[in-house]
Amino acid sequence: MREKIETVVLKIGRKIMSQLSVEDFVLLAIKKLRTGEFKGIHSVYSGFNEAFKIYFNGADPVQATSRLAREGKIVIRPVRGGVILYQPEEAPALNRGELALEKMGLPLPENSASNRKRK
Repeated sequence: MREKIETVVLKIGRKIMSQLSVEDFVLLAIKKLRTGEFKGIHSVYSGFNEAFKIYFNGADPVQATSRLAREGKIVIRPVRGGVILYQPEEAPALNRGELALEKMGLPLPENSASNRKRK
């Protein structure tokens, strides 16, 4: 497992000379760690969480990605075993439950697709 994580860090940072910001790291990870036709990455299965901890000396990837989602820089969708991280323009549309909550005027959970910037 450690080998896979180190490979992820190398894949992300191969040509990067200086340390990236958290936002740049997350956006680069979303672009580079995709598999197949998928637009997002699973935070656990892609190796993102471990790579983040290695690159940022043990920093919490959940806290960092939650902040980016609140700022509208990324979209987080909950899934089994973690979350899927998307760039805002590539995230799937709101699901029926989220649309119903929105119509009711109720707040959506932090990790829902509504973390995109609203127009």
